[in-house]
Amino acid sequence: MCRWLAYSGTPQILETILYKPAHSLIDQSLHSRLGVETTNGDGFGIGWYAQDPDVNTPAVVRDTGPAWNNRNLREIASHVRSPLFFAHIRASTGTAVQQTNSHPFRHDRWMWMHNGAIAGFPLLRRELCLAVAPSLFAEIEGSTDSEVMFCLALTFGLEDDPPGAVARMAGLVERTGRAHGIAAPLQMTIATTDGSDVWAFRYASEGVARSLFYSSRVDSLRALHPDVSFLRDLSEETRLVVSEPLGSLPGAWNEVPEHSCGVVRENGADELRPFAPA
Repeated sequence: MCRWLAYSGTPQILETILYKPAHSLIDQSLHSRLGVETTNGDGFGIGWYAQDPDVNTPAVVRDTGPAWNNRNLREIASHVRSPLFFAHIRASTGTAVQQTNSHPFRHDRWMWMHNGAIAGFPLLRRELCLAVAPSLFAEIEGSTDSEVMFCLALTFGLEDDPPGAVARMAGLVERTGRAHGIAAPLQMTIATTDGSDVWAFRYASEGVARSLFYSSRVDSLRALHPDVSFLRDLSEETRLVVSEPLGSLPGAWNEVPEHSCGVVRENGADELRPFAPA
């Protein structure tokens, strides 16, 4: 499978989050503790939004090699500052290791990344792709289930109603899979954003989904750890959503419940609710 993180809040140099924590995403690319695979070396990607309001779409950099020794990633991460960014390390579930299969995926202002799989995807791929809107079909560059899920969610209204669109996408995947005799078609943790709010989903047809965590409120962490200096510079709205905790600071991480959807809002009005396919 894969590991990923989504950051929203006080603008940060990317390496502060990607490299410096004790169990950073780069460390997870070699030493994942909660993933299906220990090593996630089948490609990586980062996507970020500029602080310049005249830049309307996120930058996305993806590659096919492992993240742990990529000099270009290290160079970018030490020079780019962003208030909202995604990062993903890939362990292929069977599709090719190629640049167009690395996450995150982008459409206009939107980004999307996924950990998990559609069971029996080669069997279901044609039917699922036929449900993608014709205007979006040409945007499918790679061969992953993740990219098809993104285009289906866009087809079903992601830009207007993210939870509803992802629920409709998940429902289609499950109906299609079960029609082909697949009992548990879908396994997913997903992050998607329009550059303002970040939505995260944790769901599995079989009932046990891949790991997902979110960071505690900054004001609560300051109260718990008044001696931790880096917390002083973070806004109250700063949040991380991660496949695995980046460190062991007590009280810092909370597990996302099974079958849940959460939103990290730009104004700090975060929300966590149940999720089910439609």
